[in-house]
Amino acid sequence: MVLNREGPVLVEGPVEVVGDDGTTARSDRFVVALCTCRRSRAYPWCDTSHRRRRPAASPQGGTDGRQPREGEEESRT
Repeated sequence: MVLNREGPVLVEGPVEVVGDDGTTARSDRFVVALCTCRRSRAYPWCDTSHRRRRPAASPQGGTDGRQPREGEEESRT
């Protein structure tokens, strides 16, 4: 397993992931990238959506540097 601070968790496959709701996702690939930012449209698999995040210093981003998800309002606290 490889942990990346700004990216996915890389796990040697095959991998089976069980979600909070009990659903199971399986991949037989030799290395699997698991999403840690929850922006992936292929969640729990990483689709590199974390790369679109703006830096924390950006005036358009939130105070934590993340972009609001579609339909989510940005917090102004």
